[in-house]
Amino acid sequence: MQIIRLGQQDVPQVQALMLEVCSRLPSDALYSMDRLEALYEYVEEKGEMYGVFQGEALVAYTVLAFPGHGAGNLGREFGVPEAELPKVASLEGTIVHESVRGSGLQRRFHAYREQRARERGMLYLYATVHPDNAVSRANLESAGFTLQFSRPMYGGLPRQCYAKKLLR
Repeated sequence: MQIIRLGQQDVPQVQALMLEVCSRLPSDALYSMDRLEALYEYVEEKGEMYGVFQGEALVAYTVLAFPGHGAGNLGREFGVPEAELPKVASLEGTIVHESVRGSGLQRRFHAYREQRARERGMLYLYATVHPDNAVSRANLESAGFTLQFSRPMYGGLPRQCYAKKLLR
């Protein structure tokens, strides 16, 4: 399965996959769904989105965000100085359809997004995950992320916050 960069034309499929997979989650708290406008922002200016297709169907996607000085920059949560906020990237949503789970896509997405962050000159890479999402937590930790703190985020949802310093 090849990872490709997604564009504006793919956003409707991304949203459909997100809604489909999230509708089967045991709790709404497990995944903070992106608004349609945010998905377009990721492919237009504030990040990059990657996906995997089987035939014509999108079966997985992931987001790497470059929030700059925007309000959603996780660097503030971690104490990054204001002048260094443009060097922060964050691993945002990843959705993998049940039919392709267990094939290592999330690990491959992590490695690819980290590579892209390094290529863009980022110094910090952050991610948040629900405490009950053991697979995602294990994948972050195996990619070298360390748990920094836990607290409610995204409107009160419990989250564990992970960090990785990118060395040049």
